[in-house]
This record gives sequence, C-alpha cells and structure tokens, in this order.
Amino acid sequence: MSGLPNRGADGVLGNEVEGYLLWQARIAEAEQRAQEFVAPMDWLTTAQREDIERRYIADSLQRARSDLERVAARCRSLRAEYEHRYQELKRRCLAVTLAVCAGCMAVGTLLLVL
Repeated sequence: MSGLPNRGADGVLGNEVEGYLLWQARIAEAEQRAQEFVAPMDWLTTAQREDIERRYIADSLQRARSDLERVAARCRSLRAEYEHRYQELKRRCLAVTLAVCAGCMAVGTLLLVL
C-alpha cells in the first residue's frame, strides 16, 4: 500500500503526484543540461552565464510542455476512437446474439408445429 489517499476511482491524486514528480525531474534535467551547455564558455561573465542558463531552461521546458500537450491530445484522440470502436463492437455482438436467439426461437417454434 502506498499510503497516499485515493481520490476517486481513477486515482487522481496518484496521477497528480506522478505528474508533479516527472515535471520536477524534467526541470532538474533542463537545469543540468543548461549548466553543461555553458560550462565550456569560460569567457562569459556570471550574469551572462546565468542569463543563458535561464533562457536555455525556459526553452527546454517550453518544448517539453509542447511535447506533453501533443501527447496528451493524441491520447485523448485515441481514447475517443477506441471508445467508439468498443461501442460499435458491443452493438454488433448484441445484434448477433439477438439474431441467434431469434433463429433458435424460430427453429424451436417450427419443431413444435411439426
């Protein structure tokens, strides 16, 4: 047991915590990459280095957010598509079941008549 309270059937709180932790990891990665990017530029002043790092981090996080939004939109699209297909499959299964039942009833009725 994780010890975290569960809000709703979907575990919304767990998803929020996971998303927060993943975003914090993304921030740490962007900061690390920014520092590695400016490290060989020893001619920069401290203010210039900090400015470049800040801009690098902001750009990295904006790109990450755009990527996540695209993935989330695609997930919603796929979910809607699969839900539509599932509903169609349920309708077909129901139609086949009703047809088989009607056929069995017809055969049973014919056997009783004969």
